[in-house]
Amino acid sequence: MIQGAEVGVGEVVEALLGRVRAARAGLEVAVAAEDPYAVAVAQDELDDAVRLARGYGLDVAVAGADEE
Repeated sequence: MIQGAEVGVGEVVEALLGRVRAARAGLEVAVAAEDPYAVAVAQDELDDAVRLARGYGLDVAVAGADEE
């Protein structure tokens, strides 16, 4: 392990959920802007964030998981 790089599980969970929240917000902005390219990029980011979070056992589909 890299010295000084210890991260608690809670911090990892928060980072993953934060990434999902940010990706969802980015998708909303892109949809509102009616920009097909931005929507595609934002959807890819959301898909990746959700896949990664689920890979760590987080249920991001639970109501409120995307809210602060």
